[in-house]
Amino acid sequence: MPVAKVGAVVLDCADPRALAGFYAALVGGTIKEEDGWVDLQVPGGPVLAFQEAPGHVPPRWPAPDRSQQFHLDLTVEDLDAAEKEALALGAEPLETEDRSRSFRVYADPAGHPFCLCAC
Repeated sequence: MPVAKVGAVVLDCADPRALAGFYAALVGGTIKEEDGWVDLQVPGGPVLAFQEAPGHVPPRWPAPDRSQQFHLDLTVEDLDAAEKEALALGAEPLETEDRSRSFRVYADPAGHPFCLCAC
């Protein structure tokens, strides 16, 4: 039996509202805000939470001196269509050249790496 269960995946960032909006547009869900803490309640998934981190320095991928710290794997039906939408929302491509792979790596607007993965 596990000791604990996942309550939320928390991302530090400079602008919690903006980053929650990015992920809400990317994966759906409802944004709830209370006392500067922003949650994204994702249907059928874990809560993504966003907290303000003054002086936040984004991770760099790949870089041992500014490691990614964590990343999200987001499952999609169509990699090309999902990539187009993610880029339109403000994602930055990090490793997308090898189109034969089942995943592509991006950064969200605050610099956190995430992968779009084919189902």
